Amino acid sequence: MKKKILMIYPEIPTTYWSFKYILKMLGKKTAFPPLGLMTVAALVPDDYDVVLVDMNAAPLKERDILKADLVFVSAMIIQKESFERVVAICNRLGRTVVAGGPYPSGSYRSIAGVDHFVLGEAEATLPDFLRDWERGEARPLYMSEVRPDITRTPVPRFGLVNNRHYTTMSLQYSRGCPFNCEFCDIIELFGRVSRTKEPEQFIAEMDALYRTGFRGPLFIVDDNFIGNKKNVKKLLPAMARWQKQRAYPFMITTEASVNLAEDDELMDMMVEAGFTKVFLGIETPVEESLVLSQKKQNAGIELLAGVEKIQRKGMEVSAGFILGFDSDPDDVFDLQIEFIRKSGIPLAMVGLLTALPNTQLYRRLESENRIIKETSGNNTHDFQLNFLPIMETEALIRGYKKVISSIYSPEEYLKRCLVLIERMPKGKVNRGALCYSTIVLVVRIFLFSLFRQTFSSYGIHYLSYLAAAVKMRRGLFPKAVKMALVGHHFHRITYDILAADDFSASLENLRKSVCNRIERVRYARLEDIVRDVLTLEQSILEKAFIIGIQKKYRKLHDDFRSIVEEPMKRLMDEFKAYIEVSLLSMKSRIERREAGFNGSLDEIRSYCRGLERRIRRKYRYLHRDFREQIDGLLEFYVSRVNRILLELERQYGMNNQ
Repeated sequence: MKKKILMIYPEIPTTYWSFKYILKMLGKKTAFPPLGLMTVAALVPDDYDVVLVDMNAAPLKERDILKADLVFVSAMIIQKESFERVVAICNRLGRTVVAGGPYPSGSYRSIAGVDHFVLGEAEATLPDFLRDWERGEARPLYMSEVRPDITRTPVPRFGLVNNRHYTTMSLQYSRGCPFNCEFCDIIELFGRVSRTKEPEQFIAEMDALYRTGFRGPLFIVDDNFIGNKKNVKKLLPAMARWQKQRAYPFMITTEASVNLAEDDELMDMMVEAGFTKVFLGIETPVEESLVLSQKKQNAGIELLAGVEKIQRKGMEVSAGFILGFDSDPDDVFDLQIEFIRKSGIPLAMVGLLTALPNTQLYRRLESENRIIKETSGNNTHDFQLNFLPIMETEALIRGYKKVISSIYSPEEYLKRCLVLIERMPKGKVNRGALCYSTIVLVVRIFLFSLFRQTFSSYGIHYLSYLAAAVKMRRGLFPKAVKMALVGHHFHRITYDILAADDFSASLENLRKSVCNRIERVRYARLEDIVRDVLTLEQSILEKAFIIGIQKKYRKLHDDFRSIVEEPMKRLMDEFKAYIEVSLLSMKSRIERREAGFNGSLDEIRSYCRGLERRIRRKYRYLHRDFREQIDGLLEFYVSRVNRILLELERQYGMNNQ
């Protein structure tokens, strides 16, 4: 009987790259397939049955885990939380867990619950693991410094996933990059020599994908597709012939270095082969920061001119930008905004510098005692730093918020789309194969975009944009609509993450206020303690406060409410500390018969019960997340009041004296 391997790809949270806000409009479950696991599956011998569950497209079922002899889990850092949940379930069900991929490769020393780590490139480590496991001799760790020859890598097993679930399918042509960027982990994972597949090998992969029935966007996932220009120029004519013979079924996207703009022949060959978009690592317009980060290939060249040249060849440019380099000037935020505005780059991914494990940057910052925590793996729309920057942290984060709120305001985004449309070459537009599914998708995108965005808060800007796009380049109208719809995702995720951060800041301000009260009541006179408690009661029961906090919270997208969990917990802890200190201080003063206490313990008990009722009555209409927190706080409050009053009664017989 064949052994069974279950491969699991954990959930990716809502991020810039998840495109979650538009997936339903497109009729898709997620953006990209787990190409890494599909390739690993192809390396597994035929005497194993392999099942793949992409948790972003389908739920993970315990019965699937129970059927497996081995469970393979692969994850990026951003999938850490889901990865840990999957491992915990497998541990509970008694299944052997094998982990690999970027996250385990960088953090395997701190990951619990995994039986075997198979790290690095699977071609070099997986055969040894499977051989040892079959013999009952498998080791906990398999690593290799070998950079395998990927001309021997088999075609990914596309049949393990449902391609209808994905907006884009993926292939890989090369691994490695010849450059030496300080912050990049790719050169650590795959080396600085760009290893490529043979042209006929890659065409066979395109054929295999084509036979699944998929038509549409294809992402070549190489971190630098043109890292080996000589070999790429051998591949592209074969790709062009294949695409033409099938009426261009794939609209191809990839990543490349900025020096692409220096090679007219290469750009023309890419366009001929069906490349419609390229992602560039621009990082920053500040030359000193480029040099410091060892991004020297971008220094000393006209970046804006290079971007425009690629666009005028017929490829949309998307790009990554970074804030937080040691040499960034105070006006770097305005410089980034202005550069992006002029560039005509709609998809401008701006993130705070992140020190990824196993990078030159991490090692340098660690030697300078500047690493403060591990990264979440989210490279944009995240306000957490994992290192101490040279610029003041608050100023850096404040400036970063300014940048993303500016560039992803609908007006600014749509203006950049128009710049791009104007620059695209006139003449025949490569629309891809007009099969039934493509036509349906185009109509679906148009209808969703029209109804969703026309009646949005930026409807006027949207309609003006469509009118300008039709007037400017009628043949590019479908592309204009699609870019607008993608912009809706970027606008929403920016708005929602900023709203969550603003709410967290409100909770933190309230926490600080309560913290200040703790010090005030700790040594205060009894009458001042009573006055402070009454003042706080009035504040938390004030109608405007309750309505305001409720309104802010209800505006938060469900996926971002987790961001405020920690600030909420800190606030509740501070309230508990205030209750504890104020009650103990009151008890101490009462024990000493301090002047100012003229009532009885029954009166105190009556007041406390009344306060509990008033709070519950006022807060009963709050969101359930708040009610749970308030209920926990009130239970703590009641228990502490009852305990202290009971102690006073026992010690001093103070009941109705």
